Amino acid sequence: MQRLPLSPRPAALAALAAAAFALLSAGTAHALDARYTDADGDLVADAPTDPKDWIDPDTLVFAFTPVEDPAVYADVWKGFLDHLAATTGKKVQFFPVQSNAAQYEAMRAGRLHVAGVNTGGNPLAVNCAGFVPFAMMASKDGEYGYEMEIITYPGSGIEKVEDIKGKKLAFTSETSNSGYKAPSALLREEFDMEAGRDYEPVFSGKHDNSIIGVANKDYPAAAVANSVLKRMQAREVVKPEQTKTIYKSQTFPTTGYGYVYNLKPELAEKVKQAFFTFNWEGSALAKEFGSTEPPQETFIPITYKQHWEVVRAIDKAMGVDYACR
Repeated sequence: MQRLPLSPRPAALAALAAAAFALLSAGTAHALDARYTDADGDLVADAPTDPKDWIDPDTLVFAFTPVEDPAVYADVWKGFLDHLAATTGKKVQFFPVQSNAAQYEAMRAGRLHVAGVNTGGNPLAVNCAGFVPFAMMASKDGEYGYEMEIITYPGSGIEKVEDIKGKKLAFTSETSNSGYKAPSALLREEFDMEAGRDYEPVFSGKHDNSIIGVANKDYPAAAVANSVLKRMQAREVVKPEQTKTIYKSQTFPTTGYGYVYNLKPELAEKVKQAFFTFNWEGSALAKEFGSTEPPQETFIPITYKQHWEVVRAIDKAMGVDYACR
């Protein structure tokens, strides 16, 4: 598996993550809810040892991370969900969740079985909802990831990050890596800019809301995932000339795909098989996600312990709490 090189200005974020790795090794990086166990030390919930605690639903419910219009993604995922149904022998239903919190709560309550969870939300989903991520989209040669970008619109008067002082900066939600946690840390560590003191933070709810808000000049600037921006440009929801980038971070892992911990093990294996045997050629997934750079054109195996290390480090440095509420 191949990682992407760092972007030209990753120093502050890399230093921030490095400073937090000592905390990670001290065993305080995760806090699985009391209902889960982790006997093998992989940081995710183990499957129950008693078969009576397994779930084997007649209908598998799938939800994609609510970063954009759920109605668009019901059609995008249809071909894959048909393949998931054929592989598992189950009916499959697309669940158009409207918020990250709704996604985690549905999985914790047993109403959601398979999901794609956003980068920053994976730790909370793992620790509070029993999410077990095992796959991620990547290029055919194993490259993956996205960058956080701070964007503005031409003529906003913002040419560099420091120009945001005294203005509004749109974030998505407090669980988002690129939409809140990473940019907040970067602004503080690299530019000595604190929310409330140097700029006014506002929350749009989703990346597409932030992007459209900047394009329509509702927000002077926003922190977003550039993978979402590129997909929206490819669909012509916004035009490239409507926004401009003033900051680009290092590369992060993208959406993690997985299942709920207490899914019957044989069924969980079939779910994994469906992801790794799906034929992307000519699919709606390929059309939608192939426009990113690197292109997302297959599913590759991942582990939460390895691939989300930098995200957990940033969370720890920011004092993010994984306690379930």
